Amino acid sequence: MNFKRTYTNPILRGFYPDPSIIRVNEDYYMVNSTFEYFPSIIISHSKDLVNWETVGHGITDPRYLDLSQLDDSHGIWAPDISYYNGYFYIFATLRLNGDVSENKDKVLRRQIVIRSKNPEGPYSKPSFIDIDEIDPSHFIDDNKKHYMVIHPGVNIIELNEDCTKTIGKLTSIWPGTGERCPEGPHILKKDNYYYAILAEGGTGYGHRVSIARSKKLYGPYEECPYNPILRQSDPNLPIQKAGHCKLIQTKNGDWWAVYLCARPNEGDFCNIGRETAIDPVEWTKDGWFVINKTKPSITQTAPDITENKYPKNTFDDFNSSKLSYEWEFVRNHNDLMWSLNERTGYYRIWTGDYDLNSIKSTNTLVRREEEHHYMATTKFEFNPKNNNEQAGLTCYYNTKCYIKLVLIYDNGLKIKLIDNRNLKISELSCIHNIKKSTLYFRVIVKSQKRSFYYSYNNHNWKSVGNVDDCSFLSSDGVKFGKHHTGTMVGIFANNGGTKNKISSDFDWFHYENLKIF
Repeated sequence: MNFKRTYTNPILRGFYPDPSIIRVNEDYYMVNSTFEYFPSIIISHSKDLVNWETVGHGITDPRYLDLSQLDDSHGIWAPDISYYNGYFYIFATLRLNGDVSENKDKVLRRQIVIRSKNPEGPYSKPSFIDIDEIDPSHFIDDNKKHYMVIHPGVNIIELNEDCTKTIGKLTSIWPGTGERCPEGPHILKKDNYYYAILAEGGTGYGHRVSIARSKKLYGPYEECPYNPILRQSDPNLPIQKAGHCKLIQTKNGDWWAVYLCARPNEGDFCNIGRETAIDPVEWTKDGWFVINKTKPSITQTAPDITENKYPKNTFDDFNSSKLSYEWEFVRNHNDLMWSLNERTGYYRIWTGDYDLNSIKSTNTLVRREEEHHYMATTKFEFNPKNNNEQAGLTCYYNTKCYIKLVLIYDNGLKIKLIDNRNLKISELSCIHNIKKSTLYFRVIVKSQKRSFYYSYNNHNWKSVGNVDDCSFLSSDGVKFGKHHTGTMVGIFANNGGTKNKISSDFDWFHYENLKIF
């Protein structure tokens, strides 16, 4: 029986913004932005463009990348992956601290180039190119010359053979249609045309994709009469903020586009961040292309879908000598303060000197929220002796916005529920006379409501409290600084310096009756 399979957007759910994709033979590889999280530049693999597994990170050695002093939503922006002559290349922006308008003489954005013979890595030590812009991509012309393509609009500069140095001057070849924030540029060559591809309108609501073309790399370029070739114009649909795309051709000759999007959660708040979607590309008779009739799809007919449905790692018993790829540290980790090797089935962490509201806090271990409804549970052992020593579970957006459920020493063991709403820290509830140092913590998320519980045995659960409106855990609810990431969930310990342990069971899974939309 022949039948067409379908999939539901987004294909990478949770905090997977700024996708870039390549195909090498029958394999597809994708990279996404990671900002201040480490390891940096998440790399995914697929056989069919729909089912993806994480296979590595572009930068895993903290000596290569110091994120420890960078502000929220700084760090690695908009990576691009390419393949040429046996090497995988990843270009990305390293966004440093500071305001561009106030620091005209200081480089605030450096471009990173890394390469490897293996898509999952390890990748080379980064080479830095000091062009103070964002969103670099890699274009190789038919004459084998390498170019960096970079914002604002579409600018290009020639590179040397190993893409470590620039040749000549940066040249603007197409500024865009006139919409604000022309960024995320790519160049595609097909049928003797160079297609310049841009994201415009900002990365929030109203985001879009526009294109232009020329028969010469340096132009002049004519704008597409169908622009924008992708935009969500209906504010009531569940896929919003569609833009920042890159095209890919399958082995069968079909064309598809990956792009970022976001799913609103009870209003205009996109708690889990910008995600990755995919839709078919249609070429017009006059040689232009549009993406899915210019509208992002919810349910779509799949390309050559296979049976490679990679299982989600929703449970971690910490039995491996390495952390699974789902985990990220908030900024660089301190290897002297955590271990997987001291006791089988334990992730051990020592308390640091800074709380979650400081960029100096280390070893906060988190993973992406993927749905608006889910439950996370962790079991831990903690034996604090000094006031303010604490460990527990966090729903974390950034240093300015988070919720934490902690076992804390405060003239005795107590459980506290604390939130930080745009720099306003509040103790929401406190349970006294906690007798045991081995506990289970749980959060149940239902849209904007988060309910927190504790248990001594993982069976009898007691409520600690609710946070009914968690819209502050979203890029649309953060009021200070940059806010380009998504909400994460994870574990931490801080404020002290005495040894403690967080143990085996980080159990992260969805409700059986979860409805995605």
